[in-house]
Amino acid sequence: MVALPPGFLAYAARGPEWQGFLDRLPALVRDLLGEWQLTVDGEPTHGYAALVVPVRTSAGRPAVLKVGWPHEEAEHEHLALQHWHGRGAVELLRADPRRYALLLERLHREDLGDLWDVEACEVVGGLYGRLHVPAPPQLRTLSSYAERWAAELDALPRDAPLPRRLVEQAATLGRELSRDESAPGRMIHTDLHYANVLAGDREPWLAIDPKPLHGDPHYEIAPMLWNRWDELADAPRSVRDGIRLRFHTLVDVAGFDERRARDWVVVRTMVNALWRLQDPPGTRRQLPTDDYLTRCIAVAKAVQD
Repeated sequence: MVALPPGFLAYAARGPEWQGFLDRLPALVRDLLGEWQLTVDGEPTHGYAALVVPVRTSAGRPAVLKVGWPHEEAEHEHLALQHWHGRGAVELLRADPRRYALLLERLHREDLGDLWDVEACEVVGGLYGRLHVPAPPQLRTLSSYAERWAAELDALPRDAPLPRRLVEQAATLGRELSRDESAPGRMIHTDLHYANVLAGDREPWLAIDPKPLHGDPHYEIAPMLWNRWDELADAPRSVRDGIRLRFHTLVDVAGFDERRARDWVVVRTMVNALWRLQDPPGTRRQLPTDDYLTRCIAVAKAVQD
């Protein structure tokens, strides 16, 4: 039996759906180990929505078994990994999409968090071009989400704790971007940040944990700006300058259009703020809402100043 990490078991506090998933998980892992002829090869770890068990295949190859909580963002992870074929991303060895189970090549635990943030941005900027391949038809479209987000931003009350001009700007941009037929449609990772790039043996750095959509590659940049925030706050330069340095590094290395990338950052940060304001009462978050909203506003302003 694989013992679930205490931190993962604590996710039962998220509600009955999570409790049910955690109750079923030990038997699910046991079944997968048997069916795929895997041997446990280390202590399990976890992310925000998946258990990861180090294993060895019947041929002795080191790998990891990833079993995720069933949710929309993870539904097409296997498709993205299949289409990348290990180019710039972790290699998919086997998948059972119905059970949200993936067998992946084993990477190292080292991520981009230990690199200078600008150096990390250069790595990620170089990965964009390799990952932005033609999208499989099953993927949901970014444009459909952006249209909905624009309507939800429009519906925010005027006394919401966000600058109204930023809310209105993000709604307008979201609507324009969703209807722009000239936008390049590719498969995009959508959550590519420092912790989702791990060191590998085949290549120095490989992307993991995609939440793929079919849409504009310029959408990708924002997570690299709002993560590793403490470093921005503690640096000798201003937070604004630190954000802008990351932004321009990513744009330059990727060869992106600066205006388009900026517009998507504004949309994404305001949508993040919107989601925080939509949290049900009593939702537990690591960062207080006021601090979180301040960060969203700071990023949206910094790329435009």
